[in-house]
Amino acid sequence: MSGPVIPIHPQAERALVDDATPVGELPLQDAAAHLPHYMRAGTLQLQALPPLALYVHLPWCLRKCPYCDFNSHEWRGAESVIPEQRYVQALMADLDVALPCIWGRRIASIFIGGGTPSLFSPDAIDTLLAQVRARVSLAPDAEITLEANPGTFERDRFAAYAQAGVNRLSIGVQSFDDAKLRILGRVHDAAQARAAIEEASRVVPTFNIDLMFALPGQSLEQAVAEVQQALAYKPPHLSLYQLTLEPQTPFAKRPPEQLPDADLAADMQQAVADAAQSAGLERYEVSAYGRPGHTSRHNRNYWEFGDYLGLGAGAHSKLSFAHRIVRQTRRRQPERYMQQAMSGAAMEAEHEVARRELPFEFLLNALRLRQGFNPELYTRRTGLPLSTLHPGLQQAVRLGLLHETPDRIAATPRGWELLNEVLTLFLPPAASNSREAGRIPDSTV
Repeated sequence: MSGPVIPIHPQAERALVDDATPVGELPLQDAAAHLPHYMRAGTLQLQALPPLALYVHLPWCLRKCPYCDFNSHEWRGAESVIPEQRYVQALMADLDVALPCIWGRRIASIFIGGGTPSLFSPDAIDTLLAQVRARVSLAPDAEITLEANPGTFERDRFAAYAQAGVNRLSIGVQSFDDAKLRILGRVHDAAQARAAIEEASRVVPTFNIDLMFALPGQSLEQAVAEVQQALAYKPPHLSLYQLTLEPQTPFAKRPPEQLPDADLAADMQQAVADAAQSAGLERYEVSAYGRPGHTSRHNRNYWEFGDYLGLGAGAHSKLSFAHRIVRQTRRRQPERYMQQAMSGAAMEAEHEVARRELPFEFLLNALRLRQGFNPELYTRRTGLPLSTLHPGLQQAVRLGLLHETPDRIAATPRGWELLNEVLTLFLPPAASNSREAGRIPDSTV
């Protein structure tokens, strides 16, 4: 078996929604009235609900990068600025409708992603967070992350975000090479990236640097040098991603020249991982490296199959109830989202995750963690007995891809390199010949 690790990147999610139900067929605009539908008896038995996170999608950017397949939209409105006030009002209307589904649950973390969230003014972020706090209970130590593009950096702007309540910034650097940044279609240069990192390190308790490797024309030495430049700032957290050609993107239709081949890309992945770990960052997930106490709590909740409520254009949710797990999708186009959210109809589709799909969905997340997972977590998060994993688990252990002990199931070093193939062993029978491994929301930064 051979193949790359499943690519994952901030806010990218392709949920398993083959059986999604268009919202128009159900009275979901009134979540309180529809709550008995979620609470009715079912085949799952969740003894307790998992931690709950909040994801807020701000969809606009200055320019769409040619590799990007996120739900992001270049701002071309007649107004000189993005309609911040109107969009925040729509987000709160969306949250108001969703509240009955999360009554009594505390929010452990908030991730504001995009798009380019740092296009929104500090005042707009302050209003957003204040109105969220007025509606839901936040954990006293809630992690609140905002994605920032160095191209929108202004001195004191990050400090104003911190004053609004943001305590973690994720900076989309991607490269410190101006020529590479131009190829990637980024709106910032290396000097702006350095200034943004320096400011983030000054004003927030923790921050992340987002960096890519296997760029067009990049050598192994250059890839390592990029990571070394990032490490010079002693980042508490580093996210390292391989450039991938996602379907329907300009790069997929017109690939850039001199892309590193698969062997060189694999060598780069190992080399940048070694560089990060040598600097004291633990590689705790396929693409994530953190210092002690600085791993991303929001993203760990994804990987441990926790719940998340997604607000905003194209946002996804995963919500657990006593006898079922439900996935939801908001309307993708920002203008339509705002219109529909104000009338209580922001949701576009939802589906209940089938019992037979839960083993695959859980492992799609949990096996990305280097430490793997405790078998008891599987039962807590899915409501299923561990025996539902046994056929695939036994085969993976026999092939040397997974390691199993009474208190831990994790990928072996070989299994981590071949994670795509490991996951195919757990695909539900009806999907094994027709569905590729999905992608999870990784506000991973």
